[in-house]
Amino acid sequence: MSLAISHEGRIALVTGGSRGIGRAIALRLAQAGADVAINYRRDEAAAAETVAAIQALGRKARAYPASVESRDDAHRLVQAVLADFGAVHVLVNNAGISSRGQSVVDTDPGEPERVMGVHVWGPFHLCQALIPSMRGHGRADIVMISSVATRRYAANGAPYSMAKAAMEALALTLAKEERRHGIRTHIVSPTLTDTEMGRRLAKARGSADIRSLDAGSPFGRVSVPEDVAAVVAFLASDANPYVNGQNIAVDGGGA
Repeated sequence: MSLAISHEGRIALVTGGSRGIGRAIALRLAQAGADVAINYRRDEAAAAETVAAIQALGRKARAYPASVESRDDAHRLVQAVLADFGAVHVLVNNAGISSRGQSVVDTDPGEPERVMGVHVWGPFHLCQALIPSMRGHGRADIVMISSVATRRYAANGAPYSMAKAAMEALALTLAKEERRHGIRTHIVSPTLTDTEMGRRLAKARGSADIRSLDAGSPFGRVSVPEDVAAVVAFLASDANPYVNGQNIAVDGGGA
């Protein structure tokens, strides 16, 4: 058994892959040899930059606009990727939106539906559409990008925590349903990470510059997207032959 992380000959679909954690995951998989389809919602320019960066590594890449919470969009996305690439061996459900940080009483009635749509229905629709074609590969992998929020359940974040908890329930169910088909399902849970969303969250918590939190963070720095990408690349590779249905926190060991 080789411990080298290789995705040579594999094809990955990364949702929310144009920026932040999704971009880092897409690039890390490409560096390990995968061709990569990335999904984005609005930022076509960022998606094009990520595609160009993957192609510069010598890998095939294409970007696909879709709102994954829409069943029709999700199924069209899967059909387009399969038509262009022929297969998907790794699905990374990374697309996400943040909560507005209100108490349950003060939360806008439409917010839970919006947040659940992206974090729960998006992965559900994509898995439902894609898994039948993944079953014939001998090995395939699904990775859900969750959050340490489900370990802490802090105040003023119910829609986000609820959505991530439901995503994790989907992952753990699939880990048991699909292992007989060689599909491993994994959960990766980042802490506060230096992304656009992370910087907004840090600002909302009173830190104008997320890097000002470095000194109080594990290992003297805030997490970066590449930290998350490294875990995803390992879990979804042959370097991990027997781990399934686990939730790996990328938090430096916690506060």
